Amino acid sequence: MQNFSETLINWYNANKRTLPWRTTKDPYCIWLSEIILQQTRVDQGLPYYLKFIELFPTVFHLANASEEEVLNAWKGLGYYSRARNLKKSAEIVVNDLNGIFPKNFKDLLSLKGVGEYTAAAVASFCYNEKVAVVDGNVYRVLARLYNLSTPIDTGVGKKEFKQLANELISEKDPATFNQAIMEFGALQCVPKNPSCSECPFVVECQAKRSNLLNQLPVKSKKIKRRNRYFNYLVISKNDSFAVEKRTGKDIWEQLFQFPLLESKQKLYDPYLIQKKAEETFGLKDDIMMEGDYKKHVLSHQDVYYAFWRTTSAGSLKFDFYEKKKLEELPFPKLLENYISNL
Repeated sequence: MQNFSETLINWYNANKRTLPWRTTKDPYCIWLSEIILQQTRVDQGLPYYLKFIELFPTVFHLANASEEEVLNAWKGLGYYSRARNLKKSAEIVVNDLNGIFPKNFKDLLSLKGVGEYTAAAVASFCYNEKVAVVDGNVYRVLARLYNLSTPIDTGVGKKEFKQLANELISEKDPATFNQAIMEFGALQCVPKNPSCSECPFVVECQAKRSNLLNQLPVKSKKIKRRNRYFNYLVISKNDSFAVEKRTGKDIWEQLFQFPLLESKQKLYDPYLIQKKAEETFGLKDDIMMEGDYKKHVLSHQDVYYAFWRTTSAGSLKFDFYEKKKLEELPFPKLLENYISNL
């Protein structure tokens, strides 16, 4: 496609959003923004970026913060492994690299949680390295413009799209090209009802000519979902509430929660819950269900959760915190909402 990069950059200069990480070449700020924006819309991620810059203005501040402080700043954003990887990568940069970020695509891949996309973004935006970024927006733009039906969730598809992006990238200004093609996908070539009449590539767009806009890009795999049933025990004692920390390789790892009983289905019989609570935690007090099960949707699973209230005078092996302290701890979003109304 003739003059693709020039036309794209011209579009970008006329339509780009003003965002704080676009006014700096500081690799810390750009790396931070890219991690936050993984699986996250810009309007949702922006307040978190500003919060992190305020709390942890340099990589040294982030490395020296506790994991609990980082998770607490992240709470509500989801995909908490990103926050843990931020902390680990900051420690690598400070302790192993004298506080200096890697300066090229290959070395950036050594950081925890940094894949090819993030490494390409930081390498090009900070150091103008000629390496293309390929995210969901880029897949969609290229698939439509060139009518590419190779599934993007396959090794062959990823290689094909990456090769094409690297062929199209601007020789003179790879940083702006990468910003431009992602912005074009986010604002112009959107997933549903794109503004084709205002698109500078409408004549060349093969998907538009073939009426395939809604069919591209192609994915071969359907996400296998599963249902889980969480029964949270809200155990109060002297105006304080029992909490525990999630462990193991599961959702919300290292976040706090009320004592949890997971079941294979919804349970409405207090006797069954009370029996499981006694077997698991030694809790012998009467338990009453509060409301009904609610649904929390995650990327690969649906969590149905309910709250069961009880008061315990016994010395259970939990930490008990007043509500004010609970609001300072990192909890999953569904529990944050409950605690705010506790």
